[in-house]
This record gives sequence, structure tokens and C-alpha cells, in this order.
Amino acid sequence: MQQETLNFFEKVYQVALLIPYGRVTSYGAIANYLGASRSARMVGYAMNGSVEKNVPAHRVVNRKGLLTGKHHFDGTNLMQQLLESEGIQIMDNQIQDFDKVFWDPVKEL
Repeated sequence: MQQETLNFFEKVYQVALLIPYGRVTSYGAIANYLGASRSARMVGYAMNGSVEKNVPAHRVVNRKGLLTGKHHFDGTNLMQQLLESEGIQIMDNQIQDFDKVFWDPVKEL
């Protein structure tokens, strides 16, 4: 991997580590915060490789609150279980009251 990609991934992890317990953000919100608004997919790639980094990747979802990254977690429902353990309600793979639990790093950091 190129050094630039590694640096971007590290920046993504730094932001993800700041997501408060019981809150979620989106791939696009992290990309936007990092000044790379068209790089939501790269944020997703970073989240895929974040397991050994101890990053709360379960708190990063798509812009509509869908658990699109859930297949990257061990077990069939681990992402949902982790979110529900933090008090986030999920129905049909979608976070309920998404606006209330959404954390925007641009506004909150």
C-alpha cells in the first residue's frame, strides 16, 4: 500500500476512536471531516482493516444508517449486537432515530 493510503487510514482510525459511546457516524462524515469528501469508500476500506487497531468500527455506518459493513464482523449479528449494547435501536439492519444518535465530527470536534 502506498504511504498516502496508510496515512489516510490512520487519520480515519483517529477520528473513529473519538466517536462517543452510544453514537454513530457515517463513512462520508469521516471523509468530509478529513477534507476528502469523495472518499467515503476509502473510509469503508479503512474500517475493514481496523479490527487489529481496536477501532470501534461498529459505530460507522452508511449515510442512511444502514449496517452495510456488518458482513466484515465475526458472527452474523456482531455489529448489531455491539450497537444495541450501547443503547442504539436497530430494525431491519437500519438504525432507528438515526438523526438523534448521529455524530458529525465536523460539528462536534
